[in-house]
Amino acid sequence: MDEMVGPRLYCCCKCRNHVSFHDDIISKAFQQGRNGRAFLFSHVMNITVGTKEDRNLMTGVHTVADVFCGDCNELLGWKYERAYEATQKYKEGKFILEKSKITKDNW
Repeated sequence: MDEMVGPRLYCCCKCRNHVSFHDDIISKAFQQGRNGRAFLFSHVMNITVGTKEDRNLMTGVHTVADVFCGDCNELLGWKYERAYEATQKYKEGKFILEKSKITKDNW
């Protein structure tokens, strides 16, 4: 019998909680994570969002909120709440997940 193939997912590296679909990646070219490479996602799931704060990032000042795994509370990245520069507005409402904090599932 053929195996059913589901969507490719990203999971928390600590507890394997599903946090996003591969199809929700906007860019893999971000180098501004706390621990190196990061991916920009349009949507994430099974997370909690921390307190908003202004942070000076490589592309300027942004209002961001840290995002944590909804199961184990591991810090995974952040959500862009507000971008102050016009060229960065596309990030608003999007999520950064650090490559070192997520792993692939169902690939």
